[in-house]
Amino acid sequence: MESTFDVRIYGIEQRKRANGHTYKVVWKVAAKKHSKTYPTKALADARRAQLMTAAKGGEPFSLTTGLPISFASKSAETNWYDFAVEYVDWKWTRSSGNSRKNVAKAMTTATIALLRTPPGQFDAVEVRTALREWAFNTKRRGDAPDDVRVILDWVQRNTLPMSAWEDTERAESVVAALGTLLDGSSAAASSVTRNHRIMNLVMGYAIRHGVLRSNPLPKGKVDGSAPKVAQAIDKRSLLNAQQVGAILQWIGERPRRGPLYQAFFATLCYAGLRPEEAVALRVSDATLPEEGWGEFIVHEAQPEVGSGWTDTGEVHEERDLKGRAEGDTRTVPIHPDLVALLRGIIQLYKLKPTSLLFPGEGGDLLAGSVFRRVWKKAREAVLAPHVFASPAGRRVYDCRHICLTGWLNKGIPPAQVAAWAGNSVPVLLATYARCVVGQLTDYLNRIGDLRYLPATA
Repeated sequence: MESTFDVRIYGIEQRKRANGHTYKVVWKVAAKKHSKTYPTKALADARRAQLMTAAKGGEPFSLTTGLPISFASKSAETNWYDFAVEYVDWKWTRSSGNSRKNVAKAMTTATIALLRTPPGQFDAVEVRTALREWAFNTKRRGDAPDDVRVILDWVQRNTLPMSAWEDTERAESVVAALGTLLDGSSAAASSVTRNHRIMNLVMGYAIRHGVLRSNPLPKGKVDGSAPKVAQAIDKRSLLNAQQVGAILQWIGERPRRGPLYQAFFATLCYAGLRPEEAVALRVSDATLPEEGWGEFIVHEAQPEVGSGWTDTGEVHEERDLKGRAEGDTRTVPIHPDLVALLRGIIQLYKLKPTSLLFPGEGGDLLAGSVFRRVWKKAREAVLAPHVFASPAGRRVYDCRHICLTGWLNKGIPPAQVAAWAGNSVPVLLATYARCVVGQLTDYLNRIGDLRYLPATA
């Protein structure tokens, strides 16, 4: 641990506040000033006396924290990189593939911010890749190639100890890095919130294992680093019925697999399934009568997370339904139009009851890269240029939003929509609050006779 005997302790500074006074202890370690503010003079005197005793006793002070070495916790002896790897390994078996990937991203950013010196001898992208894809991937770390090992060995030697988190300025700089992209622009609000949540869990682990005494992360918002995440969807992301119909028709007219892709997107638009739920459907999960309404029994999701993050080495990870107990299912009605379409593709592609309802090439799961590409081409071909450039239907997931909004606007009770969609009622209402306008005309008529200005001739 880097330390010095060059210490100077100043007198206590009294500051007047609206509700009384505060007392600030100020001291200097080498060239850097440190301070701590207390609500009472007794507390400030006690802290200053502790510092004076340590200095007079010839005890070295930490250059990182500014405190006497005897004040240091286990953090001074623990390298951040080693701790981060330990946490990742502990968390691995308790996490889904997507969670593992998100933890690796957050740890990578924090580690770069906790280096003593920038990795000038290595390419910055290669350093990040080595950390994200190898160091913080329990499954792959042992198979890291030699060039990656060279980078990781350097990172381990040049990472600050955990005591760096006890330096307020350093902790705030890491938090700022977690909210910034490589080009210096601000990260998406959802990414910032996720990174903060991950790092708070990391700090909790450090406290439980005696590495840190308290959570060093700043409370609340630091320099705009924690923007609010909008729960409600953007109304501009919704396509109207005519636009959806035109896109589905264009997709269905594509050669070879057009009808299958058409049925896939129609399922999202008519039944409100999440894409990872739709790709996991089997023919036997759908009841498709010759006439009338059908029914899906949704019981599985197959999110696409990458083979490097799953236990099986497959690109998709088999998961239970989001927000549901293990093995739980939900029932979703199938519109008669969709029933007829699904019966048609089962016959066209000779699908068996055990077959995937929307198989990819070779019978495997339909890849996200494939259906996203199909959807983008269809939007570009059908929509006017200014609409294509807008948020309208930009994401495949917007098909689900279109469906759920349609149900709510037709007056289906939120509790029923939530049950079909696999959401809680509060989340459903918060998400679609800006888009539910089905009863707007009635509401406006009700308040039309509330008048405050005199009638004009």
